[in-house]
Amino acid sequence: MNSLHLALDWTPNINHIGFFVAQAKGFYEKQGISLRISDPSTDNYQLTPAKKVELGKADFALCPTESLISYQTKEEAFPLKAIAAILQEDLSAIVVRKESNIHSPKDLDGKTYASYEARYEDGIVQQMIKNDGGKGNIKVTYPEKLGIWNTVLSGEYDSTWVFMNWEGVQVKSLGAALRSFRLADYHISYSPVLACNGAQIEGKADAYRAFLKATAAGFQYAKENPEEAVKILQPLVPEHEQNIDLLKALTLTAPHFSKGETWGYMDPDRVNKFLSWLREKGLEQSQIPTGNLFSNELLDKEFKF
Repeated sequence: MNSLHLALDWTPNINHIGFFVAQAKGFYEKQGISLRISDPSTDNYQLTPAKKVELGKADFALCPTESLISYQTKEEAFPLKAIAAILQEDLSAIVVRKESNIHSPKDLDGKTYASYEARYEDGIVQQMIKNDGGKGNIKVTYPEKLGIWNTVLSGEYDSTWVFMNWEGVQVKSLGAALRSFRLADYHISYSPVLACNGAQIEGKADAYRAFLKATAAGFQYAKENPEEAVKILQPLVPEHEQNIDLLKALTLTAPHFSKGETWGYMDPDRVNKFLSWLREKGLEQSQIPTGNLFSNELLDKEFKF
């Protein structure tokens, strides 16, 4: 039995449902994998998931695509490499309260943005504003990461970055109202990826391949058995998010688990366009080859759903 550790990017939510379903249904065990799943609430986000992989505290991390570039281009480079994409579509957005006078990204000039302090995040939001005709003069703040969402709902800050298939669903459950600006509509792409230490892939290929096969089966099962899947996820969701309609969240998310391609597939053109965009906008200067950032080689081609 191979013991592996997955560090999630956030507390359990709809983007993670395939992992928990695979664990509950015994798919990992069937593949000879004993999987531990942790989330940032265990240490109040003192270490990011990617940092846990770098330090050898986790085998896999869920992280933004930018983390791959950030870790491979920092002064003491680390070969963080993606081996699967969780979603095939960008479901994230910048959100503001509907009663605000912010009607498009350019109106964020002079307003506050609650940031998660990711390397490219603030620059991406500023560029989104510029793409809409603004100056990008947003006031960036850095609240406690696990409490950011509440600072916008309470009116303490004007905007932040969310997943519309999770926080967006929660807002409707609360009876609150949001105005959202999808990053994809402003020529910006984002998607969470499953990453590992690239230097260990060759030596652990069989275990990693088995892990991905079981994970793909978990996401497929969640899509085909939504009511059972949300019952598995429900007890794991934090108390303050128990009001979220999980079935609705899964209905919004499941079509993006796979779109005719193998589950987890990462499109080289899409990654290259994102990297080129970062360079074009002056957010990244390195000439790191796209192929260094990810690999589709460990994915099981039978999982196309």
